[in-house]
Amino acid sequence: MASLKREIAQERPFSSVHEEAFLNVLRTADCLHRAFQRRSRNWGVTSTQYNVLRILRGAQPQGLTCSAIGDRMITAVPDITRLLARLKALKLIRQQRDRNDRRVVWTQISEAGLTLLRAMDPVIQLAPKELLGHLNDAELTELTQLLELARKNCSDTPISCSGSSEKEPDCCAAKG
Repeated sequence: MASLKREIAQERPFSSVHEEAFLNVLRTADCLHRAFQRRSRNWGVTSTQYNVLRILRGAQPQGLTCSAIGDRMITAVPDITRLLARLKALKLIRQQRDRNDRRVVWTQISEAGLTLLRAMDPVIQLAPKELLGHLNDAELTELTQLLELARKNCSDTPISCSGSSEKEPDCCAAKG
């Protein structure tokens, strides 16, 4: 089994087992993220954009507000408004103001977004097995439990929906 010290060519010992574990988690997350990015880039979307599209597919037909999307993201992004603007420019989502509260903007996945996800699904759904298939069910369960336990002391950072201009409404005016 490869050790992190060898992978990053570190000669000195880690300052603690905490540091070694922490850096291993970061290295593993980066490795898995890059492998996922290689799969999603064939369709011209990032893994973050793919995550938003999946969230919106699950929230059909009503859709979600910007802050509700941010709450469901796997990886926090600093400016969801811009992310949604890029998806809108690609015609993968559509947005509309709430009839009762004009400050609220609802985002739904478009038919083009659904078509893209249907094309991606067969390849993307294989990724977890391809990347973690060398672990058995008991190891995967233990890994999941340990990762959830490791997140226990992480404080949730609110997702920023700022950065909107007069042309682009603040889609986070209300939580959805």
